[in-house]
Amino acid sequence: MSARAWNKTEILLSHEIRRHQISPDLIDPWTIAKDVHQVYEKALTAYAQGVAPQRFSVAASKQLGAIRQTHTAIDPRVIGFVSMQFHYCGQMLLAEVPEAEQPMLQAYFKVVDDLLYMPLHRAYTAAAGYDYHDPRLEAVRMALPATSRIAHTIVNQVIDLCSDYASYSGPLSSPVVHTSSVRDVEMFQIYLWTCVLENSISAIAQELFPLCLMLYPTLKVNWGLVRLMVNLLDQELSACVGSINVQYYEPHYSAMLKMFSPSIFPEPI
Repeated sequence: MSARAWNKTEILLSHEIRRHQISPDLIDPWTIAKDVHQVYEKALTAYAQGVAPQRFSVAASKQLGAIRQTHTAIDPRVIGFVSMQFHYCGQMLLAEVPEAEQPMLQAYFKVVDDLLYMPLHRAYTAAAGYDYHDPRLEAVRMALPATSRIAHTIVNQVIDLCSDYASYSGPLSSPVVHTSSVRDVEMFQIYLWTCVLENSISAIAQELFPLCLMLYPTLKVNWGLVRLMVNLLDQELSACVGSINVQYYEPHYSAMLKMFSPSIFPEPI
């Protein structure tokens, strides 16, 4: 299974290694396969023992945070290969279980995806440096519980505005693309709040943006669609945290908006 997943990952992304001049030495399929095996073994055990996905998330966050940190230490873009390998393995595992059990098991695999794609451990580490009542931290605490709701709202708006859009995996309204789109909007939010907590744009500039440059063209994700999502994000976040707290994320949001500007990626939606 791991070999089949790696073959799919390699077919999709091997040309990106050359195009973006990523050192092949940084991508070790054996180490990644070992990480995949250990993490999914824990996920399946948690599912079998009836451990709630939320509890599994707490238990797995340290390990998956360490996996992210290890693979991104030299080149953050390597996480694209790692997360895709995890994703494909998860999809293959899901296909092996009865259809009735797939939604329940998917909740555990979503935890794995979230902790790999999103710098949650980095955000938690940055948050630990604040006094509990610091207004910057309070703004983040207001926003985090709404992350999933905001992501669904934005993706549904994009579907209404771009109903004919299709990516590598299919139309935006298809279950697979809808799920991955929601995860991406959640990911953008977590990167933004990580920047707020670190008071630095580096998480977006050095990791999220290069990752998008590498993955989105390959997955046929239109840059105009990404710009639309980023624009819609500001409306939802300001409504969530209130106008008095916009000051904490606005500089980092503005920098992100410039990175995905039409002057850099001019093609239309």
